Amino acid sequence: MKIKWKKWTSDYGLFVLVVIGFVAIWEWIVQAGGVPSFILPSPSSIWEALLKNKDLLFGVHLPATFWEVLIGFGISLIGGLLFGVGMHFFRTLEKILYPFLVISQTVPLIAISPIFILWFGYTIWSKVAVTFLIAFFPIVVSTYDGLKAGGDEYRELLRTMGAGRWMVFKKVQVPMALPSILSGLKMSVVYSVTGATIGEWLGASEGLGYFSRRMSGNLQADSVFAAIFLLSLMGIILFLFIRLIEKRLLKNLARGR
Repeated sequence: MKIKWKKWTSDYGLFVLVVIGFVAIWEWIVQAGGVPSFILPSPSSIWEALLKNKDLLFGVHLPATFWEVLIGFGISLIGGLLFGVGMHFFRTLEKILYPFLVISQTVPLIAISPIFILWFGYTIWSKVAVTFLIAFFPIVVSTYDGLKAGGDEYRELLRTMGAGRWMVFKKVQVPMALPSILSGLKMSVVYSVTGATIGEWLGASEGLGYFSRRMSGNLQADSVFAAIFLLSLMGIILFLFIRLIEKRLLKNLARGR
């Protein structure tokens, strides 16, 4: 345990010190009147706003955003893996879908979100649709590129031994594509938080994005920053969760399990 703690401090100790120093300087500048508190509230006032609104934030808005992120990311994960594998196996499918995937990322979310509201109303599914649109692309591309790249020598070796395409896919291409796929998942899960927040900003009755928009209209900057803090914390936790899965999968893969 002591060894792990030493490793943690060597890896992240400097980062923690920088964060503490940044927060201390931020607090001092605001308290000294260098920046008006209605523009940039101090960390202490943000914390007070978080405690003041804890029942509303943790009881209503945080769960709403979390479920939007979870459902949107889950659909993106399943769909992205299926489309990435399908594009890898079928050249015609790749020629048809890849341009549409690129086009989908050129459309501003601010412009297309009202369309989702027209289709799905102010339900959770309009926010899930926005989340899916932004989180789907990294998973498809990372899956497709990961399966396409590398492993030529191993593929040829298995084929000379009589292995079929499915066996080559399972034994060579999937293990070699796993780091790329997991990198896409880490990006996607963070984008999911962004997508859900944008959807809530444009039309919702609950969620951290909705809460921050309402507090912004009331000029309560400390409450806005409290919601932003929770959104950032959610993104970090989800990212670390995917990273933990990545470490275990790659470790098991290296052991030949």
